Amino acid sequence: MTLNYIWVAFIVIAFAVATCRLIFFHDTDVFTEIVTSTFSAARAGFDVSIGLTGILSLWLGLMKIGERAGLVGAFARLAAPVFPAGHPAAGSIFMNISANMLGLDNAATPIGLRAMQQLQELNPRKDTASDAMIMFLNLNASGLTVVPITIMMYRAQYGAANPADVFLPILLTTTVATLTAIIAVALMQRINLMHRSLIGFFAGTAAFIGGLVWLFRTLPSEQVSLCSTVAANVLLFTIICGFIVAGVRKRLNVYETFIEGAKEGFGTAIRIVPYLVAILVAVGVFRASGAMGLLIDGLRWMVDAIGWDTSFVEGLPTLLMKPLSGSGSRGMMLDAMGTYGADSFVGRLACVAQGSTDTAFYIVAVYYGSVAIRRTRYTIPCALIADLAGAITAILMTYLFFR
Repeated sequence: MTLNYIWVAFIVIAFAVATCRLIFFHDTDVFTEIVTSTFSAARAGFDVSIGLTGILSLWLGLMKIGERAGLVGAFARLAAPVFPAGHPAAGSIFMNISANMLGLDNAATPIGLRAMQQLQELNPRKDTASDAMIMFLNLNASGLTVVPITIMMYRAQYGAANPADVFLPILLTTTVATLTAIIAVALMQRINLMHRSLIGFFAGTAAFIGGLVWLFRTLPSEQVSLCSTVAANVLLFTIICGFIVAGVRKRLNVYETFIEGAKEGFGTAIRIVPYLVAILVAVGVFRASGAMGLLIDGLRWMVDAIGWDTSFVEGLPTLLMKPLSGSGSRGMMLDAMGTYGADSFVGRLACVAQGSTDTAFYIVAVYYGSVAIRRTRYTIPCALIADLAGAITAILMTYLFFR
């Protein structure tokens, strides 16, 4: 429902702004530009969706190998210390978190819905979110991503010289958002944060983040992107090899298993075509009418009045859209890369913002709606706290790595 309001608002606001430009400023080209933008945006949405077919097939095939080999579950346990291994929904939860960590949000959603149904079976109050549901929803909303493969694919399609150069900024940002979500929910549920496993998880994560930040602050600026790219490519290929080796050790027919999973890639890419076309057309109309320019100019004026650097302002639409709509923020990210360039500061900030967290309101609506939960308790406030932490960290990391 939220996306419906956003989509209608973009088009209605665009019409209002264009009408004002025509009547008061005699701009006779504005409606021509709007109509032209609908055709170009629709074509771009289709091209981008079809371009994802190969990469989705690759990673869905690898996920199938990892699932059959038992590697995916083991990998996900490292990121989910708050769920005991004996939990009845543990298998689905681990698979969902694994798909999210690999940036495969289209694969994660159906697995997450299955996990919600299993958690609902244990829920004594069928219309009210349980503690386990709230923790699971916030882990999803915080969007912990180790391999933002979809974002890197979009960057490659938009001509980025090094599509993986946003890998470490996204990793650091999404880690901060996830830790914030876990701590916020743990405080509400009175979970003992001094438990040995949680202390080890938080300490290890903090040391990892602190070490990376310190390392890259000591490097010359021209080497930061190089080191980030090398680390990303090493990790990516290590994951690929690890999945294959694990499959061989389990005596799987690795090739056939990969093909079985890869077949899902084409169907997934086709299913996202209408959603991507719809949001790109709305964003294109919003920009062509001049409404986007007015919004950005207003934000820039406010930031400049405070005395801050205004370079990040053009990336704010992606940050502001992220809690509301995944496809909306994705459209903003693609629009930013198409307008300013994939390797521009704004283009990179939009990519880091897109990978910082997941879509809180969408996840709450879809996941809770699938099991008829009406009372969400403190799910949304905790998710928005994580979103805020992710947004601030995204801006800081983009300045650290790319300025």
